[in-house]
Amino acid sequence: MDIKKTVEQYLNEISSSSPTPGGGNVSAFCGALASSLGIMVCNLTIGKKKYDDVQEEIEEAKEKLLTYQKNFLILAEKDNEAFNRVMNAFKLPKENEEQAETRKKAIQDATLEAAAIPMEVLKNCSAVFIHIKTAAEKGNKNSISDAGVAATLIGAAANGAYLNILINVSSLENKTIAREILKSADALIDDIDHNVKLITKIIKDSLSQ
Repeated sequence: MDIKKTVEQYLNEISSSSPTPGGGNVSAFCGALASSLGIMVCNLTIGKKKYDDVQEEIEEAKEKLLTYQKNFLILAEKDNEAFNRVMNAFKLPKENEEQAETRKKAIQDATLEAAAIPMEVLKNCSAVFIHIKTAAEKGNKNSISDAGVAATLIGAAANGAYLNILINVSSLENKTIAREILKSADALIDDIDHNVKLITKIIKDSLSQ
């Protein structure tokens, strides 16, 4: 998402017939939204006497979440750029053998880069989760549901990124690299899904008491 645009403009762009912004961009933006909710929970905890014993942890979580919020927004823009590079590679001429080879290499290079962006989103989802968990477990209890929404959004961001990895690696001719990417992605998504379920259960149990 271009942060200079309004939410309405962003939604209209997603809804249009243009392929960008698409699922990869939205996945990264979900990560930014999750981080923002985590920051909100931290802000509602900082300075509260009731939470004096966790102030340092919450302050640290907030600083980390601010960093990831920026990371996700940058990755959202990079996803658009990566997709456009793939499309531009497909537009290259192929009228002779040399041109065809140049075009083929450009497509493969651009596709590999297009897979790398959602992989970065996935890695950021994995890394940010511990700080959302801190906000959920130690932050203002009146905002525990907000922390739960943050966790759910990280799950959405991660699974969206994973799907974008799948579609890109399926076009890679170098199957060794494709398998390596998928192996890393599988490990990350399994861990994230497990953590989302875990924190969601903790929050549901807390709200049911």
